[in-house]
Amino acid sequence: MKVRSPKLGRTRRASAVRRRAAVVPIESRITILRHQKVILDTALAELYGVPVKRLNQQVNRNRERFPSDFMFQLTPREFAALRLQFATSNKKRGGRRSLPYAFTEHGAIMAATVLNSEQAIKMSVFVVRAFVRLRQVLAANREFADRIKELEGRLETHDGTIREIISAVKQLMNPSPSRRTRIGFALPPARTG
Repeated sequence: MKVRSPKLGRTRRASAVRRRAAVVPIESRITILRHQKVILDTALAELYGVPVKRLNQQVNRNRERFPSDFMFQLTPREFAALRLQFATSNKKRGGRRSLPYAFTEHGAIMAATVLNSEQAIKMSVFVVRAFVRLRQVLAANREFADRIKELEGRLETHDGTIREIISAVKQLMNPSPSRRTRIGFALPPARTG
């Protein structure tokens, strides 16, 4: 749904962006790149209800607010891998012409402050909560992985013990032939002369 804005006859999408952002969980938009949890500029712009171009303009105008641990630009190789993963359009067909930016949790908050729109401020709270939930899920998964590793260690020791028990039972089931000594009197071997 497009709404006519009184200023300069511009049109903007009113609540369609907000509804679309609410439908897709924020956690699904967070990816791991360079061993960091990040959200791409396209997803962030959609969440904040602004065009990607405007988000990137504001970021470039306030470059000092975005150090490398807040935001970084993807390499062509990373972008190609993500484009294959997300099935986005290529340059030849009117797709994106510049490499996207990836924002960490702190960079996403900083982007909300430089955008200074009401929706950006509201959505920044959701983005922060999504990063926190993701951190909790990863911590729970680490605990789960540690427990599984511990159980595997226990099973290996139990497997060794079970193997020993099985071999002992097999030995008892198949006794080795033992030397029997005869009872009674035995004649000495005959001497030949």
